[in-house]
Amino acid sequence: MSSIDQALADLRAAFPARFAAAETEQALRDENAKILGKKGELTAILKEMGKLPNEERRATGEKVNLLKAEVEKGFEARLAELAKGKRDADLAAPPFDLTLPGRLALPRGHKHPISRVREDVVAIFRQMGFAVHDGPEIELETNNFERLGFPPDHPATDMQDSFWTEDFGGGRTLLRTHTSNIQARAMMGQKPPFAFIAPGAVFRRDDDVTHSPMFHQLEAFVVDRGVSMAHLRGVLSEFAVRLYGPDTPVRLRPSYFPFVEPGAEVDIGCAFCKRPDGTRAGCNVCKHTGWIEILGCGMIHPVVFEQCGIDPEEFTGFALGMGLERVAMLRYDVDDIRLFTENDPRFLEQF
Repeated sequence: MSSIDQALADLRAAFPARFAAAETEQALRDENAKILGKKGELTAILKEMGKLPNEERRATGEKVNLLKAEVEKGFEARLAELAKGKRDADLAAPPFDLTLPGRLALPRGHKHPISRVREDVVAIFRQMGFAVHDGPEIELETNNFERLGFPPDHPATDMQDSFWTEDFGGGRTLLRTHTSNIQARAMMGQKPPFAFIAPGAVFRRDDDVTHSPMFHQLEAFVVDRGVSMAHLRGVLSEFAVRLYGPDTPVRLRPSYFPFVEPGAEVDIGCAFCKRPDGTRAGCNVCKHTGWIEILGCGMIHPVVFEQCGIDPEEFTGFALGMGLERVAMLRYDVDDIRLFTENDPRFLEQF
């Protein structure tokens, strides 16, 4: 008998006992790797075949393959035995009471940065006397556009008519493109005077590093007799101080929104390049201007009052709206809005 034949015979006689001695699945797999692995015993035997004459290699190769099949079959059989033994042991064990309290303290998570910002902004406005008003995310076209001064052919609707849904009998419906729909609903359901904020998710056809198809807005609006731009400016200044700290400068730039007249964009002094003396050096975040845009605002347009059943000769009001993701980006120095909704733990663990 050749040395290879002897080695195969010895291995065939030994491996069943070696497998039977393995008491765990890992021990069995380790033993199997010692035989069939890249550096295993059968692999070492195969390397010796190169020393055989050509006429003997085929017969020896068949013997090796036959032994390999036997080893694999023995491994699978023993693996099934171990699995059955573990299952039988679990069934025979005392029953486990699932109502028992846990023994290990699970790590607690924390609020999402958008949730934190929303709660902070809502708290600021509530401290200034605003109440929270809610409304649906699937909205009638009438409340989302027409009652806010958007006629059906208004070019502004081309930028915002993002996600239309099936009609519900009361007219065309879509996912709201702003929380201003709550302004229309509040005016039709409440009698002035009132001051409301309307936080919530909105949906638009946008998708880049500073825009998202779904994001969060907060609308604030006041309706009363004698409301003026001076009241709006006072609210904005107080809001900026409470959110970004004392001595935060605020400026208004004329801008256009269909539901306000006059309208303005609101900038605050850049917090990233502020010097100890209060001046701003300019940076990439503020594009070296020292100012960062945070929201839009204005005096509620008389057409909106008329559409919602309020006499514009008796009442005036102002409205402002901001993207909460924008506030969070400025607060936490985040340069890509999409990070907030990708749910990457490596990003969220930083807050």
